[in-house]
Amino acid sequence: MNEAFERLLTRAEALLARIESVLPQPLAEPDWQASVAFRYRKRAGGHGVLEPVRHVAQMALDDLREIDDQKEKIRRNTEQFVRGRPANNVLLTGARGTGKSSLIKAMLTTYASQGLRLIEVDKGDLVDLPDLVEVMANRPEKFIVFSDDLSFEDGEPAYKALKSILDGSISASTTNVLIYATSNRRHLLPEYMSDNQSYKHTDDGELHPGEVVEEKISLSERFGLWVSFYPFSQNEYLAIVAQWLSSFGVPPERIEAARPQALVWALERASRSGRVAYQFARDYVGREGA
Repeated sequence: MNEAFERLLTRAEALLARIESVLPQPLAEPDWQASVAFRYRKRAGGHGVLEPVRHVAQMALDDLREIDDQKEKIRRNTEQFVRGRPANNVLLTGARGTGKSSLIKAMLTTYASQGLRLIEVDKGDLVDLPDLVEVMANRPEKFIVFSDDLSFEDGEPAYKALKSILDGSISASTTNVLIYATSNRRHLLPEYMSDNQSYKHTDDGELHPGEVVEEKISLSERFGLWVSFYPFSQNEYLAIVAQWLSSFGVPPERIEAARPQALVWALERASRSGRVAYQFARDYVGREGA
């Protein structure tokens, strides 16, 4: 009888262990000394893991051209944050390839030595933001939670989670965590012609947005700092090309000679963005050498 009971108990313990292995586990702290940047990833069974980034992209502020006003706003806010002063969550919006993500990476390069850390979180995993904030809350470092190309469809759970964390959660805000997000959409949600039908006119002639529009504005309004990026002119694009070619060691006379090729490169891609300028510079140096 005892042997049968022991076998049953052993099988029950093994079954419980298997069940526990697939149940969501509390988020564990990573080795914070392993890197200055981390990615939040979901594993089988819904387990969330903070993985250190072994090879962190280095981006210098001086490498980013034609966005001086945007650089100054982000730099000032980030420096306030690193120094323990009040600072805002940031939403960077505008044309693609204009340096939004690169500017955030440049902040890490600039301030990592002063305790700044970057946590990259995909849009779909923002539902776990409260758990992430809890793990970072008692650390001495300053953390930027970075979500790139952020946009939502109506009713997404991640939308509500982010909205709650930014402003409105019952828990107090954490002074060592900020959210920096980039998006091509100013209000982060799709906008339709039918939304205009919700606007209302008052008796005195004022125009007020309806509930649909108010909801779409409400998330972006929770970011304390908005920074807008705009398409580059031809001269601005060529200045960025020159900057990247120079960083690869191309001499000035060859940079000037490469201008027509750079314009054709942009024309073929129907874009004069900073990303296109960087891609041209890499192609040029790869073909022609520095």
